[in-house]
Order: sequence, then C-alpha cells, then structure tokens
Amino acid sequence: MIDQPPIRIAALYHFTRFEDPASLRPGLLACAETNDVRGTLLLASEGINGTIAGSDAGITSVLDYIRALPGCADFEWKESRAAKMPFHRTKVRLKKEIVTMGQPGLDPLDDVGTYVDPQDWNALISDPDTILIDTRNDYEVKIGTFEGAIDPQTSSFREFPEWFRTRREEFEAEGRTPKIAMFCTGGIRCEKSTAFLKSEGLDEVFHLKGGILKYLEEVPESDSRWRGECFVFDERVSVKHGLEVGSHSLCRACRRPLSEADLTHQHFETGVSCHQCHGERTEEQRARYRERHRQASLARARGAEHIGRPEDHD
Repeated sequence: MIDQPPIRIAALYHFTRFEDPASLRPGLLACAETNDVRGTLLLASEGINGTIAGSDAGITSVLDYIRALPGCADFEWKESRAAKMPFHRTKVRLKKEIVTMGQPGLDPLDDVGTYVDPQDWNALISDPDTILIDTRNDYEVKIGTFEGAIDPQTSSFREFPEWFRTRREEFEAEGRTPKIAMFCTGGIRCEKSTAFLKSEGLDEVFHLKGGILKYLEEVPESDSRWRGECFVFDERVSVKHGLEVGSHSLCRACRRPLSEADLTHQHFETGVSCHQCHGERTEEQRARYRERHRQASLARARGAEHIGRPEDHD
C-alpha cells in the first residue's frame, strides 16, 4: 500500500445565514490554531468559505467545529492531499460576501440553478443547445477549461453581471430561450452566478456540482471534456485529473500561474515579476520584491520559514 501524502486539504463553502459572523470568528480561529491548521476562512452574513490544510486529526477537529456553527450541520467539503503544507498562516476574516459579486440583495439561498453531478456533466455540455460559460477569471481560464466553454475574459468576478447583460441579446438570438451551464473551481462562484441569472429571469440554468475539482476527482481522464490544468488558490498552484499537482508555478508578485515556458520569458525574475505583471509594477515595487525574495532565500538557507508581511500572501 502506497502511503498518502501527509497533509490533508479541505476546500469548503456553505451558504447559511449568520446573524453575527463577527462573534463566530474568535472560536473558529482558536480551533484552527490549536490544531495547527493553516489556510484562510471567510465569514459573512451569507455563510462561510475557504481552504484549510493540516494533519488528518487537525482537519477533522476544524470540520467538526464548523459543522456545529448555525445552519452548517450538513455542509460539504472537497478533500485532496499534499506532500507539504500549502499555506503559511491561519486566517479567519470577516467579509461582506464570502464570494464577491457586488449584487445587493442577491441570495443563493432563495433560488439557484440546477445542480448537475460530474457524471452527468458531459451529456449536458455536449448538447448543441447548451451555452457553456466559464465563470472564473481570465488567468484561471488561460491554463485550462472545458471544451467549447465561453471565456468572459473578466479579471474579477464583479465583472460577470455586466458581461452577461451585454451578451444576453446574443444568447437569446432567434427568439430562443438559452439553456446555460456554468462552472467554476469548487462551485461557490456558480452559486452566485446562477442565482444572478435566475434573478434576471432565466429558467434553464445549470451548474457543475462540486465544481471542476469534483469533476477532475470523479471523471476518468479517458472520458473527460476538460483540457489543461485547474488553478487552485494555494501553493499547489494547479491540479490535474485525479487532483494530482500540476506543472504550473506562481508569480510571487502578481499571484498568477506560470507555465514552464513562461519561466524563460525575459521579464520573468524569480520572486519579482513575470511577463504578465512586469508592466504593472514600478521599479520601486520590484526592488521591494527582490529584497523580500532575498530574505526568504536566507531564511530557507537557515532552515527557517520566512512568511514575510501579511500582504505578501493575500
């Protein structure tokens, strides 16, 4: 029997109504820190979202704690394993939304699209009448997506409502009512995007249950309609079928994924810049990144962990 990688990773979200999310923060943070569980959890009046990593026992303790929160008894999560800890800190943050779309009054608990299990997803997106939309940001779509998916080319999820409204006429061409299928990494953005489309008066709206991660975990690569890798928001950077760690690395300046070819670009400098962000940063900023990278290298040489300032890993 092959030993599993030692680090257990749990990605989770759950929409529920927290009357006072701020009151939940201290206990949740203490539970995570006591059990040496790292990662980020977001709390808002609409629920909880985040990814955490730690030992098997530590993750079990935190998941049990979350399950005891108001309305979270039946929350679900997705798991994977890693050889080393993918997070530097433990954070529990208060937010207005657990995934920011910026549409006041939108409540996924009221009405969302129809969930489609990974095993049924291929049939839906193979239907020529289905409009398939990737709700993720442009840098995520760039390294992998489903065959035939529309890329909205948004840099932020906040841009999705405006993008859809400008394209709706095209989708409803020839007087037909579109059947729309949407997907995202773990499912949370689709909870919001399908709720948004339903609020706009569309009825045939579907989303991939458990997101891309569940699809890659359950659908054999031989049957897959997925092409490329899936960006994840931790130190693994990307995953492939079976949730194996992918081939991408991360630009430490802009947090975008980099392919092996990107590492040979003239504007790539380890810890400082890549071809995507070189023109977005000043020389002063790059000098600061160089010093941060130097300090991290010195810490590694001493066998210590350099985690820098909090904003370095946001």
